Amino acid sequence: MKYIHLATSILFLIFGTLQYNDPDFFIWIPIYLFVSFITFAAYKGLRFPIITLVVLVMLAVWLATYLPSFINWVQDGMPSVTGSMKAENPYIENVREFGGLLISFITTLIYYFIHKKKHDVVLT
Repeated sequence: MKYIHLATSILFLIFGTLQYNDPDFFIWIPIYLFVSFITFAAYKGLRFPIITLVVLVMLAVWLATYLPSFINWVQDGMPSVTGSMKAENPYIENVREFGGLLISFITTLIYYFIHKKKHDVVLT
């Protein structure tokens, strides 16, 4: 399990570094780096349950703001959002960002429960 934490950390580190040329990189790099940090903390046996919970709530609220665009995309028959990097329809970028947030949210949720365990070192 320890190496799954490390692999997840490296994966989110890569996600963060791939955002360098995104117009809103200043938002996405910190998100992905935070997830990389909490997964790396689990690898090292450290826990940050309160900080993880705060970020989890922030991600949930932010995820909810993208829900209307996601619903519009589903109602339009879920056309591909992976073809061109230029968003031809207004919801394409929002659906992509929804996906990134959803992945980050689910991972943070999993690690919140991992960080809540009663063993290891707790740092709040």
